[in-house]
Amino acid sequence: MTLKEKLAQCHQQKKALFAFNFYNLETLKAVVMAASELKKDIILQLTKSSIEYMGLNTAVHLARTLLSEYNVKAWLHLDHSASVDLCKTCLKAGFDSVMIDASEKSFEDNIEMTRRVVEFARPFNAHVEAELGYVAKLGQDFDKRVFTDPQDAKKFIDATGIDALAVAIGSAHGFYKGTPKLELTLLEKINTTVNIPLVLHGGSGIPDDQIQRAVKKGICKINVATEIKNMFMKSLQTILAENEEIDLRKVFPPAIESVKDLIINKLRILD
Repeated sequence: MTLKEKLAQCHQQKKALFAFNFYNLETLKAVVMAASELKKDIILQLTKSSIEYMGLNTAVHLARTLLSEYNVKAWLHLDHSASVDLCKTCLKAGFDSVMIDASEKSFEDNIEMTRRVVEFARPFNAHVEAELGYVAKLGQDFDKRVFTDPQDAKKFIDATGIDALAVAIGSAHGFYKGTPKLELTLLEKINTTVNIPLVLHGGSGIPDDQIQRAVKKGICKINVATEIKNMFMKSLQTILAENEEIDLRKVFPPAIESVKDLIINKLRILD
């Protein structure tokens, strides 16, 4: 089953998939082990920075190898690419899905860039995600509010032919200063105006009940990234502070387990 087909199924059934970013072998292993233990389908995500750190072919082969070893059904997705060329490169490398993020450009430029990626992705039968509205990234103004307009969303989807749309409904990337509050009424309006799966970015830190309600109102893909790298690094820092061990093969496994537990708790939100 392609990711297009899976998310279309989720949309019809009012269900969702979690999409987890990974940064190295250890965080990848934690995510895959958790999915295997609960027998859950997932999406694995890589950003431009992670690809540059690990190497494209290395990252792809690591993901495919671990998924096979742990018998996990998952799709490989390029997260937040501002580059049409990177989307093309990743599709050629075997990615199942790409996100072209031109949300900070004009509406017209966003359409133009997104349409180019959609057209290139068609021969690969790959899934394409885009974003409309303002979802604050790390270092940006969390208080700025530019929500996704339902009618603009319909025009954008009709003009581009995308498979999924990331919407701005009150979430943000990184850690929240307070408890986030999703605009679920707006989400419902968007969902009744368009007919494709909707994506929630900035899933780290959103209360479980809000995620559950968002899924019922059209969210089919939930991105989690910040909590993963934070959990790995904080666990590692604690371990290293308590001993003088230099063997990474001994200090990494407990950090892997802590991330695995985090992912298990996330996946259980949608049970």
